[in-house]
Amino acid sequence: MRNKLQKAGLVMTGVVAGVLISLNFSASADKAAQAPLPVEELRAFADVFNAIKQGYVEPVEDKKLINHAISGMLSGLDPHSAYLDAEAYKELQVGTHGEFGGLGIEVGMEDGFVKVISPIEDTPAYRAGVKAGDLIVKLDDTPVKGMNLNDAVKRMRGKPKTDITLTIARKGEQKPIVLKLTREVIKVQSVKSKVVEPGYGYVRVAQFQENTAQAVVEHLGKMAKGNSLKGLVLDLRNDPGGLLHGAVGVAAAFLPSNTLVVSTDGRTEDAKREYRASPEDYLRGTRDDFLKALPGGARTLPMVVLVNGGSASASEIVAGALQDHKRAVVMGTQTFGKGSVQTILPLNSNTAIKLTTARYYTPSGRSIQAKGIEPDIVVEESANGSSRRLREADLDGHLGNDKDPDAERKTKAATQQQPAGEGSKAPAGDDEAASPHRFEFAGKDDYQLGQALNLLKGLQIVQNKK
Repeated sequence: MRNKLQKAGLVMTGVVAGVLISLNFSASADKAAQAPLPVEELRAFADVFNAIKQGYVEPVEDKKLINHAISGMLSGLDPHSAYLDAEAYKELQVGTHGEFGGLGIEVGMEDGFVKVISPIEDTPAYRAGVKAGDLIVKLDDTPVKGMNLNDAVKRMRGKPKTDITLTIARKGEQKPIVLKLTREVIKVQSVKSKVVEPGYGYVRVAQFQENTAQAVVEHLGKMAKGNSLKGLVLDLRNDPGGLLHGAVGVAAAFLPSNTLVVSTDGRTEDAKREYRASPEDYLRGTRDDFLKALPGGARTLPMVVLVNGGSASASEIVAGALQDHKRAVVMGTQTFGKGSVQTILPLNSNTAIKLTTARYYTPSGRSIQAKGIEPDIVVEESANGSSRRLREADLDGHLGNDKDPDAERKTKAATQQQPAGEGSKAPAGDDEAASPHRFEFAGKDDYQLGQALNLLKGLQIVQNKK
């Protein structure tokens, strides 16, 4: 039996090596960094594969074993690399256009459980009171421990009007919280706006999608009609990110043409790039340049950007660019700290891998990875403080900060010192469920927005004096 396994293992090693060679990674890999295939490790993989095939208690399909092996390789790299099977790949493509079926939660993995990064506004999870930092320990009657992230996400997504029960472990709660949610078609409205006070506009970006930058320009145009704007608040709180070109487009709406917005750097030549406030970097295809419709004064209007621990990835790119170019005052609390770039690499017509290929840097060269954007003016979520939030530095296996190796320690220390906010009035995002009423961004209880408006009025006075 052992000899048979060894012989089969040698054959399998050759097969695996041949598959790897046939995938032709040379077009995207750094040729100088290529090394010979690790034959001993491939032999060990083949031995395990054949042991399972011949000795596991039930027959297992080859495809299933290979898919699990690929998934394990990627999930072991960092929290954001993943294998996308046909269903997950399709959902990713649909999700970037702002519509998908499910509960409305941005999630990651920690200690084998699904950890909530942020509930998306106006979704079943948000309305039920799911909070950032919650650990989902059971989906219906199935324990999450041992599931990979893709499997957990599949279970949470499904046909609209079907129910699922989440069992949640929450810090500070002695007993698990059980929530029954009904799935919906999640239509994320990327941009919202209103004139919050005479002369002061408010634009909220909830997520960066395909047409987010164009929508921002349209909302600015509507607010400018019949209003003499003196200042603007750009709200990126609880914005989990999204498409890179969407972030570049939003930043371009407020920066001079061709200004550097963000740069990326990785091991391959494709990963070394600069993205500027120019049509070739924020447009896709041959569409007309939507920034031509930008109302006059949008690039010089006094401006405050609101951020918090739920602001991640693309929203950190925008905040960092506007901060570095001194175009806006960044206000709020330290952001999430996701400063890595994921590239979607199709494997065939219906599957792909999501692979972390680069870190991104603000125009001044700062890395946000595991650190985040530090506001120019720290304003807690209420007068009594902020709730503690999950950040990139808290995720198992996260990428380090190459510019500031001590960033992780400082971020965790700052988080531990952050006031918990007990007894506060509906801190934005985290404590909605504990509040007697639902927190509303730009509502009457939005303490951070109130402070942003106070600052804008002061800036306007200074500007007039000049």
